[in-house]
Amino acid sequence: MNTPNATPQPPARSTEAAISQGLTTEAAESRLRQDGPNATPDTAINPARAALAKFWAPVPWLLEASIILQLFLHKNLEAAVIAGLLIFNAALSYIQEGRAQATLNALKSRLALNASVLRDSKWVTLPTASLVVNDIVKLSLGAVVPADVRLLDGNASLDQSTLTGESLPTEASANTETFAGALVTRGEATAIVTATGIHTKFGKTAELVRTAHAVSSQQRAVLRIVRNLAIFNAAVILAMGVYAFAHLMPAAEILNLLLAALLASIPVALPATFTLAAAIGAESLAKVGALPTRLSAIDEAATIEVLCSDKTGTLTRNELAVNQIVCADTYTNAQLLSWAALASSEAGADPVDKAIRTAAVVTSTTLPSRTSFTPFDPATKIARATAQDATGHPISIIKGAFAAVAALATSSPTISSTASDLEHRGFRVLAVALGPPNALHIIGAIALSDPPRQDSRLLITQLLALGVRTVMVTGDAPVTAAVIAHQVGLDGPICPPGPLPDSIHPSDFAVFAGILPEGKFNLVQAFQKGNHTVGMCGDGANDAPALRQAQMGIAVSTATDVAKSAAGIVLTQPGLHGVVAAVNEGRTAFQRILTYTLNSILKKIAEVLLLAVGLLITGTAVLTPILMVLLMVTGDFLSMSLTTDHVTPSPHPNQWHIGRITTAGISFGVLLLAFSTLLLEIGIHHFHLDTASLRTLSVVGIVFGGQAMIYAIRDRHRLWGPRPTIWLAASSLLDIGIITALARTGTLMAPISATLLIVELLAAAIFALLVAALKIPLFRSLHLT
Repeated sequence: MNTPNATPQPPARSTEAAISQGLTTEAAESRLRQDGPNATPDTAINPARAALAKFWAPVPWLLEASIILQLFLHKNLEAAVIAGLLIFNAALSYIQEGRAQATLNALKSRLALNASVLRDSKWVTLPTASLVVNDIVKLSLGAVVPADVRLLDGNASLDQSTLTGESLPTEASANTETFAGALVTRGEATAIVTATGIHTKFGKTAELVRTAHAVSSQQRAVLRIVRNLAIFNAAVILAMGVYAFAHLMPAAEILNLLLAALLASIPVALPATFTLAAAIGAESLAKVGALPTRLSAIDEAATIEVLCSDKTGTLTRNELAVNQIVCADTYTNAQLLSWAALASSEAGADPVDKAIRTAAVVTSTTLPSRTSFTPFDPATKIARATAQDATGHPISIIKGAFAAVAALATSSPTISSTASDLEHRGFRVLAVALGPPNALHIIGAIALSDPPRQDSRLLITQLLALGVRTVMVTGDAPVTAAVIAHQVGLDGPICPPGPLPDSIHPSDFAVFAGILPEGKFNLVQAFQKGNHTVGMCGDGANDAPALRQAQMGIAVSTATDVAKSAAGIVLTQPGLHGVVAAVNEGRTAFQRILTYTLNSILKKIAEVLLLAVGLLITGTAVLTPILMVLLMVTGDFLSMSLTTDHVTPSPHPNQWHIGRITTAGISFGVLLLAFSTLLLEIGIHHFHLDTASLRTLSVVGIVFGGQAMIYAIRDRHRLWGPRPTIWLAASSLLDIGIITALARTGTLMAPISATLLIVELLAAAIFALLVAALKIPLFRSLHLT
């Protein structure tokens, strides 16, 4: 695509000719080649590139290095198994992310597919992508503005809430500028295109969406865990290499020892487990009306501390409703609404008339029949109707902006003062005047507002109970925002309009008003720079950059396609209960992943240290590369069933305290090492086993002891956790059954007696009780929950 020009070029013909006849096809095609299509560039990742990326990360690097080393040592079986595990890891991640991307693609659509354009003196319907600067377009009721335009003639009411955050429609006439994506709710106009593609207001927003990026806590956690394991295990492996070389071990044995140590240090299934846990959480969320489009959003939901929420369409219903009524002394609310309904259109998309009709139905009263009606005129800001009284005399009804009606009718000081106060508080105030055509008097005023959703206050209360602070972020005026904030329970300071303070924290303000799309994006970034994990909830194109930048972006069910595309979670049912469900599901997934992570770290530490201790005790490797591959399959991958485990979510936001997690993993790893070393000593001194049998004893001890560890540490507050799922119990039985069968039959290892296996199993049960008693003070001292 050609690089678009930001500066519109003048049309080939005079402006008058261009307006009356439109651009020629030739001129439009020339401009289209110069500026490019009226669309934002597609930033979808190439599928092949996305697949290859799964093999380019710390864990795949370690697996690939071990495959090369095994091939060098002619251990083809081991190399083939590791290659299979590598491909399994990559495929699982790719498939799950592919499903999320397919969901996202299904939600995407263009703002406006076609537009009515004046070309070669004829009105034609063309794809919006073919529009160019200086094209003349027609804006009709229900149409979406296809590009940034300036009105030439006509009058229209425009809903720009998804772009600007303003909840009330904008009345537009000649020379009014409006933006791509605005909705025409009333009237008709012609306009000239002033900007297309990425140079439109929406296009600039889309560019912010494209560049917005927040590194997920999952990515950081995996990298830091692998780094910590690599540092610790590299030191142990280096020490073993030096020891083996100093004791003149044969080169082949040294290579086997180092290869076994390398395999022992790789948390092979850790990335896949993160992905699987998120996928299971996504499936659960989908059942309650929250559809994740990025799996990382599930992980981030566990850690968010602050939720930035848009106002219009998110905390509010994005539809006008009667809020307050002020009547003259001789009229009731029902009468006032009924007279106002007579001066309202009975059908159509006008949000003001719809709000009046809805309220009048509830409080209906008998009135004369309407004999004529003139719809709202944006130029005069009033609507007119005529009816006949019981004597046959005409009655005029005028409804419209208070100032416009007050210029045509008399008003009491009380009504005028109250209406002025309501307008200053952010309400849209209409006056209703009644009487003979030459003697109209104002019978009352009606204040309209965009009311909060019924569950907005409950959402904020529930999130606060979960330790998540909510702040309102809106493009609407501060006065209007303050009214809604109070109604939903956000009582706190309002950030003054203008540039954000250099250092800002979620607790500083409850409301950020008058914020542009860039401002919402910048606010999310500012909170993130303060080490806060941020969620963003919105519905409009103006929310899209912030939705993408936030660790957890949530688009409500009525959101635009642009907002849905940018969000990580899309609510598919009305209401906001899906936000709380996402937080709870994220915390559930976090607890499952934390258990697996601790289990992975402690096993890797114990296996590497057991090689070192075994080398000191026996003078050789007590675990061979093929046994390490077996432990990967039975231990690492079968333990992925922990992603289905029954857990208790934390009442507060979770954090990946990698240092504390590593410390806990090392501590439990040392306990598993002590258990395995004890078994090794018993095998040597009591059963007098040879080297091959000691290796079988060691691998069985790691498996049995590892299973004991899983059940001991899966709950970090109580001695024993809730009942395990059938998947976890089945995987444990399968793990124990596989290693027992191999040890008894001598497959891939030397056979050992049933007596030894029973001794190891009983020792593992006692070991589980010991670990369960020690875990609570350890977790409490490390503040791990």
